[in-house]
Amino acid sequence: MKLLLLVFMGCAIHGFSQNYTSYFTGNSTDLEVASNGGICLMGGSTEDDNGMRWFLERANGGDVLVIRTSGSDGYNDYLFNQLGVSVNSVETIVFNNPSAANEFYIHQKINKAEAIWIAGGDQWNYISYWRDTPIDSLINNGIQNRNMAIGGTSAGMAILGGFYFSAENGTVTSATALSNPFDGDVTVDHTPFINLPILGDVVTDTHYDDPNRKGRHVVFMSRMLNDHGVVAKGIACDEYTAVCIDENGMAYVYGEHPDYDDYAYFLQVNCEYPFNVPETIQANEPLTWNMNGEALKVYFAPGTTDGSVQFDLNNWKEATGGSWQHWYVTNGTLIEHNGTQIDCGVEGIESLDLESNQIIGISDVLGRPAQFKKNEFFFVRYANGSVVKYMSTAY
Repeated sequence: MKLLLLVFMGCAIHGFSQNYTSYFTGNSTDLEVASNGGICLMGGSTEDDNGMRWFLERANGGDVLVIRTSGSDGYNDYLFNQLGVSVNSVETIVFNNPSAANEFYIHQKINKAEAIWIAGGDQWNYISYWRDTPIDSLINNGIQNRNMAIGGTSAGMAILGGFYFSAENGTVTSATALSNPFDGDVTVDHTPFINLPILGDVVTDTHYDDPNRKGRHVVFMSRMLNDHGVVAKGIACDEYTAVCIDENGMAYVYGEHPDYDDYAYFLQVNCEYPFNVPETIQANEPLTWNMNGEALKVYFAPGTTDGSVQFDLNNWKEATGGSWQHWYVTNGTLIEHNGTQIDCGVEGIESLDLESNQIIGISDVLGRPAQFKKNEFFFVRYANGSVVKYMSTAY
């Protein structure tokens, strides 16, 4: 740990040719500490204070960097002074144009940050400004090699899944997406960007309750399954709600329930049905994804001030404090009803005898020849008519 020079300051710095603007609060001497890692996903509107405290604590007293492409220094005093968590500094950098991605000053700040927070805004700006530039490379390096914590709200949350709604053509409503899953505004991207392995097969969504975005989120997942053969998962937050994921893959849900309807949602393709794919998914036709009314398993998790409601992202099954639901879509209409805890009945690949003459076919969830990708389901058909689901542990 470096010796602290007790110089506190608050100032704005304009980058060369106005490519960026920096707002700095705190100690100008960098503090090198081991951060605690973790991910914080927030649904938008006003931040949940307890979720933000969790995030700041992951910085372990170090330096917090806020990045955005609009706005100004609204986070600085809030994070540095108002939450009761001590950090060395808070700096907000506003990218005024894409050229800012090449600024050495910003690269230095990313390399020295113990935690990075991505503000709300326009996720397409974030993608077009930062993807395939030194910015996403340095962020990923910090996450992977320095255990840097990362989080974001609204658009900042939207880009943290391995799949993400890019909003390249603008936003899309649930009604539009459900009536035509291939509408031009349904832009689900998976070009490598922010690399968080535990969210590799996840698409997030935000502002879930204003407006209702459940339907479009289900459509995003249907496109992941249909277009890429990915057994899709989703994480969503209402406004004022946070999902904070620790280094062990445990998600804690923060909000102010029961005083307010603050919920998070953990969606997954119902693996209890072999070959669970939408019955109707094609251009200019409403989505139908029914599976006997159980196409998706959803864990409905109230956010509390102490984060006591938990969901285990290692198995997407173990959870406390919430309830299970089934969601399905019929002719473009999303229907929700009470459900049961998921029970995939998955066998490990090590128990499979690939030489057995009783095997008549091995396929992925779409019925294609299995590729045995890590942590993907595949199905084995036996001569007696049975189908057994397995989980691949190989790459």
